[in-house]
Amino acid sequence: MAREMIFTRFERFWHWTQAFLIICLMITGFEVNGAYVLYGYERAADLHRLAAWVLIWLWVFAIFWHLITGEWRQYIPTTDKLAAVVRYYTSDMFDPNASHPFKVGRLSKHNPLQRLAYLSFNVAITPVIWVSGLLYMYYNDWDAIGLGWMSLLWVAGIHTAASFAMLAFLIVHIYMVFMGKPILGHLKAMITGYEPETPDQT
Repeated sequence: MAREMIFTRFERFWHWTQAFLIICLMITGFEVNGAYVLYGYERAADLHRLAAWVLIWLWVFAIFWHLITGEWRQYIPTTDKLAAVVRYYTSDMFDPNASHPFKVGRLSKHNPLQRLAYLSFNVAITPVIWVSGLLYMYYNDWDAIGLGWMSLLWVAGIHTAASFAMLAFLIVHIYMVFMGKPILGHLKAMITGYEPETPDQT
């Protein structure tokens, strides 16, 4: 079966590096919040800040890359075939003879459900985490920049809530990775960059 490279080297690098950093942030962040002891508070806090800054700069570069290459268009939401994709994931995928209603291509990497999920990730979860996290990080400077009226408790609570939203997104994302046919097809695609000519798509 003919194959087309869907995900470029940078997209794969960005995806896996971002995933690694997010997992690091979760592990260290939940430790800082007292969920368990792994590195110790100070070490966990230092690692959390380091991973946060690396991820911020990765995001800045990725945003620039998406704007320059035009790949930002891959995330524009659409309702075209949305109902069919939802039906596939709620019932049809349990039919061994059913095929995914969305065809992946170089110019259409994400199905309508993915686009909505990534939209919520990019414009809701991530900005809340970054803003609350940076406010949390620079708490000692609030008075100097006129933010002394803010509540640290509220900022910390919002940051933690957004972290749980990120965790939920990650769990669903990992679950959907294994919903392809064959079961490791999507995982291999994100490693090699290649998809079959008529693949399933998570």
